[in-house]
Amino acid sequence: MSEGQVVRHKPTASKIKFKKRGREDDGGSRKRRKPAKYEEDEEYLDLEAGVNKKIALIDNLLLADHLAKKIRRFGSDLKPVELSQLDISPNCITDTTSFQETRNLENLPDFLEKFADPKKLGEAPKQNGSPHTIIVAGAGLRAAEVVRSVRKYQTKTNSVAKLFAKHIKIEESMQFLEKHRTGIAVGTPMRLSALVDNSSLKLDKLERLVVDASHIDQKKRGVMDMKDTMMPLARWLARREFKERYADDENRLQVLFY
Repeated sequence: MSEGQVVRHKPTASKIKFKKRGREDDGGSRKRRKPAKYEEDEEYLDLEAGVNKKIALIDNLLLADHLAKKIRRFGSDLKPVELSQLDISPNCITDTTSFQETRNLENLPDFLEKFADPKKLGEAPKQNGSPHTIIVAGAGLRAAEVVRSVRKYQTKTNSVAKLFAKHIKIEESMQFLEKHRTGIAVGTPMRLSALVDNSSLKLDKLERLVVDASHIDQKKRGVMDMKDTMMPLARWLARREFKERYADDENRLQVLFY
């Protein structure tokens, strides 16, 4: 090697490690990790029971706010005026915090009977396809489970209608509503809306809408936690026929979140 050459040494492994640690231990100046999607509500999620306990603890004011936040989260492609049209006033929502039992399938009948006349739940309007109660679930499989939980109200003159797409064609639902007196109907938002639009599901005798809001699946998601279920639910609750009755003192329509 000539006398004028400069010898360049590669940094040792220990120096490399030191520099890496230095970047990591920079006093927390780096951007913090965002909370997981459902992390903020983790303490309320009972996966064993399949229930989000938060729904039972918030009154109608907080529920309306919760609903509005979910609408804006999943409806980011909508204009502000379109989003506002989906909002539900707190005055339209029944405060159900007085119901202290776990909001699972087993206790659903007790919940209904607390906020409705138990005797009338076992009856059906004389006009076919005109339920007094509609229970809205996020998916067909869940809706089928809800149907089984309210089967106690079914009689020869009072059928529980299964209005969801799980192995049931819309034509079959239309025929069922046409031929049967129905007190309680259980369905998913999109199928329910389609049946109202084609006049198969009649709303003349409707007294209450019940949202299956507390149920969560194995991924800790409820009906209001996914765009595919939340937005159809929001559009269902904001239908013109319902909004006209939310504030009607003489023919008021109940909205209950279970």
